[in-house]
Order: sequence, then C-alpha cells, then structure tokens
Amino acid sequence: MRTAFASLTSRLVLITVALVALVSLLLGLATTLVLRSYLMGQLDDKVQASLAIAVKAEVNGSGGPGAPLPPDPDQDNDYVRGQAVDTLTVRYVGNTGYGRVLTSGETEGGTRFQSLTAAQLSELQAVPTDGRPRTVSLGGLGDYRVAAVGTSDNMLLVGLPTTEVEDTISRLVVWELALVLTGTAAAGAAGALVVRRQLRPLREVAATAHTVAALPLASGEIELAERVPERLTDERTEVGQVGAALNTLLAHVESSLHARHESEQQVRQFVADASHELRTPLTTIAGYTELARRRPDDAPTVGTALGKVEEESARMTALVEDLLLLARLDSGRPLERRPVDLSRLLVEAVSDARVVSPDHRWQLELPEESIEVTGDVRRLHQVVSNLLTNARKYTPAGTTVTVTGTPYGFSVHDDGPGFPPGLAAHAFERFARGDVSRTRGTEGGAGLGLALVQAIVTAHGGSVSLDSHPGSTLVTVSLPE
Repeated sequence: MRTAFASLTSRLVLITVALVALVSLLLGLATTLVLRSYLMGQLDDKVQASLAIAVKAEVNGSGGPGAPLPPDPDQDNDYVRGQAVDTLTVRYVGNTGYGRVLTSGETEGGTRFQSLTAAQLSELQAVPTDGRPRTVSLGGLGDYRVAAVGTSDNMLLVGLPTTEVEDTISRLVVWELALVLTGTAAAGAAGALVVRRQLRPLREVAATAHTVAALPLASGEIELAERVPERLTDERTEVGQVGAALNTLLAHVESSLHARHESEQQVRQFVADASHELRTPLTTIAGYTELARRRPDDAPTVGTALGKVEEESARMTALVEDLLLLARLDSGRPLERRPVDLSRLLVEAVSDARVVSPDHRWQLELPEESIEVTGDVRRLHQVVSNLLTNARKYTPAGTTVTVTGTPYGFSVHDDGPGFPPGLAAHAFERFARGDVSRTRGTEGGAGLGLALVQAIVTAHGGSVSLDSHPGSTLVTVSLPE
C-alpha cells in the first residue's frame, strides 16, 4: 500500500523540513544554554557582591573579624544597606541560625523582612563555606543562588533568587518554539515549491517512459519515435543522465524491434521460398508419376518419367539437406574440431572445378607453407565447393576464377559481371537471388549457397565478406587458426 510519503517529492520535502526543524532546535538549545550560562554568571556576580556587603557589615557591626556575631540580626540593619530586594541573608552561631529575606517596601520602623522557616534554615546550613555560589531550593521561596563564608560554628550566607533568570529563559524557549514552528512551516511550503519545480524535468522523463510503455510492441513493425527532449539529456545533471540513458535504451529497443520484425519477415519469406522450392519438384514428380500410371505399357514414356522423378527427388533431397543443415547451425549444434589441411582441400576443390567446367580459367595461389586450420573438413569443403559452384554457374564461359589461400583462410575472385545492383548487400540471406537471366548467367538455384557459406564459417568462429562490382567479385573467408 502506498503511504502519504511514497513519492520522491514528499520524501524530499519531509527530509528538508526535518533538517530545518532539527537545525533550528539545535540552534535554539545552544542559544538557551549560552544565555542561561551568561545570566547565571551575572547572578553569581551579584551574589558575590551581596556577600561582600554582608561581610563588611558584619565586620563593622561586631567589632572586627572573629568577634562573636550578634545573636539577633533583627536589631541591626547595617548589613542590609546596599542589598537588592529579595536578598537572602542568614547567620549561623553554632547550631542556631537567623535568616530573613529582604522584601520590597519599608515600614515606618525600618526595612521589611520575611523570616525563614526552620526547614529552610536547615537546608541552607549544609551549604559549604567556600564562598562559591550554589543553587538551593527553598520550598515556597523557590530556587536561590547562595554563597557562604566563615566556619561551621560561625557562618554567614547570602543568596539571590533565580526567578528572573528562569523567567527570561522560559520566555526565550517559548519564542524559540514559536519561531521553530513558523520556520518549519515556511520551510515546508518553500521546500514543496522548490522540489516540485526541480523535479519537473524528471516527471517529463517519466511521461516519455509511460508513453512508450503504452505503445503496442507485441508484433508488427514498430515505429518508436518517442524520445526524451534534448534539453533533458545533459549528462552533467542527474536528470540529464536519466534522460540520456532512457534515450539510449529506446534507441536500442527500437533497433531490436526492427531486427525482430526483419527476422519475422525473413522467416515468413523463408517458409514461402522453401514451400515454393519444394512445390516445384513435387509437382513435377506428381505429373510424371501420373503420366507413367496412364501409360504403363509405354516403356520410353515410363523411363523418361522415372528419370525425371529421380532427378527431381535428388533436387528436393539436396534442398531439404541444406535446410536441415541451416537449422542445425542456427540451433548452435557444434561441428567437428580437427586439424584441417586447407591447402590440400583447396587443391582438390579447384581440380574438381576444372573437370566440371573446363570452359572457365581456374587459378590457384597458395603460400609455400601448408595452410592448416581447425574445423570440420566436410563443412569446409562444402564452403569451398559452394563458392566455386557459384563462380561457375553465375559467370559466362572464359571467366577467370582465382582461389587464393592465406594463413588466415582463403578468397575466391572472378572477373565476371558481378552481382546485380542491390543484391550484394543481401547476398548471404537465404533464398536471395537476382535476375540471373540478365546478369550472372542462365543457371539458377535455390539461393542457399552463400547462406550456407556464412552459417558454416560463422559456426567455425570465422567471418565471410563480399565485394562485388562489374568485372570483379571477391569473396573472402577468414578462419581462426
């Protein structure tokens, strides 16, 4: 199930808002701690000053340092002169403590004070007498920063409330929270606007992908013209990298679909051509068989019919064997892998060609050292025979055919009329035939010779190429060592 934050836009905005809120909270916390430390430092300075005033008053009012402290501080107001309102002053003589807090306003008889309870005096008695300010909680009076001097039997303690500091910090925290919430909301709105605008190109790329996905690609010739706009294919940006990659993918898919369509068309044409090639001898066989059946006593007629049936059967058998070999090679069935003396194979093939077609001039050029390759000797002999047969069948008498052996294979060249215009590019396709009556002789074939050549050479890990123009046709076969 998709959540509210499933989209990239929502996640980016959420992350941005979270980061802004986190940074704001950290800054607010740091500001609060620094300000509190600063204000507490100021309060401690005031406590130290108040302690100094109280110590001076005690010394002046009791006859000097070390003299016994007056048991009743209510009868002597010297130590409160110069003290701030809410200043706490406590004196301990032995285990007896006298303490009060200076309150605002004065009476007709003197300064107004608030006395401390026994529990508060007991709490303050535990404060160390090192003169350093400390925080003590005094119940109803709240928290005080206090400092004490003297000894455990004769101690003077002064303190100031932390209320003003805490109130200032509380107000600061409230303002910080309000500003954090406001800033976070503003960051969310601005982030959503900016992220949506920045991701607009990515949505355009996605729209292109969705458009292509909606196209019918199952069959037929596919026209895949959709592409990501050029302005969104700048690979210096992340979106541009996605756009460029998608265009590359679409181009690859388009070429693959085109190749698939061509393959389907070739299969259809192959089936049609194979059916046509097989139908001709089958029709011939059926006709002559019917002729022989109608004239069973006519020996010449029966003999002619049987001869024609045998001829067409041989033709049909050769065609079927060629088709079967192509199917096996297409399926990837391995060939024999043995050392083959290619020089000897070329000599034998050219010798056979001289016998079959003495009207052609056959030439053989071989290097001094014997050429040896690894492969299937029967199939390689078929390659050479097919090439020489083509040169014999599709060139006029008197044509010079030159077979040249090299350490990497061989080539067959003839000075005949060449392939018809437009046929050379499709010469290795199955059932590819030109108008032989006008260009390369009068003897036609099924159009599987060069297709078999290419299939066999490819199965050996080699390659075959064709270069043809009037007066020169060169087929080059390259084989691995």
